Amino acid sequence: MEASRADPLSGVDRTRQRTRWRRGLLFQEAVEGYLMVLPWLLGFLVFTAGPMLASAVLAFTSYDILTPAKFVGLANLSLMLRDPLFLKSLGNTAYYTFIGVPLHVTVALLAALLLNLRRPGINFYRTAYYMPSITPAVANALLWLWIFNPDFGLANIVLGAFHLPPQKWLWSVREATPSFILMSLWGLGSQMVVFLAGLQNVPQQLHEAAQMDGAGVLARFRFVTLPMLSPIILFNLVLAVIGSFQVFTVAFIATNGGPENATLYYVLYLYENGFSFFKMGYASALAWVLFVIILIFTLIQFKLSRHWVYYEGEIRQGSGEG
Repeated sequence: MEASRADPLSGVDRTRQRTRWRRGLLFQEAVEGYLMVLPWLLGFLVFTAGPMLASAVLAFTSYDILTPAKFVGLANLSLMLRDPLFLKSLGNTAYYTFIGVPLHVTVALLAALLLNLRRPGINFYRTAYYMPSITPAVANALLWLWIFNPDFGLANIVLGAFHLPPQKWLWSVREATPSFILMSLWGLGSQMVVFLAGLQNVPQQLHEAAQMDGAGVLARFRFVTLPMLSPIILFNLVLAVIGSFQVFTVAFIATNGGPENATLYYVLYLYENGFSFFKMGYASALAWVLFVIILIFTLIQFKLSRHWVYYEGEIRQGSGEG
């Protein structure tokens, strides 16, 4: 009698029930996932996306905080073209970028090559080179103000030991930006660590094969290490360019744009317009112009990277398809 009883659920019903159970489980997982990202999402909307949209609106207005915003269209953009300090700040930032970024990336790569050697105590040196990059920017600025002090600074003491004339450093129109570029080398630890990770991921068999073919140290570095590091170089280059266009803290503390606006960098000028002169509309327009400039430079770098960046996976896939 029991064996002949019919199954209350047919095969179709069991499949539908299983499908509904899976959909319920997926829905539950989706709800839990959205709840997990909700704090970040709210923070992004309130503190990032919201201010960006507000600044995009303010860029077309004249707004001094104390009075209601007044729509002026493209007047802020027209004012930029006639503003000598806008052009001065843009020129100072371009000088800092085009000289400082290649030097910064090169020195970081050289430091990573040295710290990639297997020597006793190498971990101590890696930590020592990295520590300045996580030191607060204010502390770094105060330290370098003492080092570059023209009267009793360490830099002039070192120059005097080699019988070289003292320099004015940050207090000289001609030497101010080169001094800031030297200061930026103090914080190359982050890029150095990324390069070091890339160097340790270069396949050792490639070096061994090149060495068996008679390649020397420089040849292996040029034809093995650099191609394998090219994606890392691109990554550090893009971040360095973005960071150089946003230099602010050290200049604000050390020189506040002086002497004679020699260190009036773009973001510092943007800050002065917004929070010193209360020209929030003009400052918002400056911010969006900076966004466009950084976007253009980033796109150019990615466009040019097709000619020099080596992606091992893509080339292998292409060769396999061919």
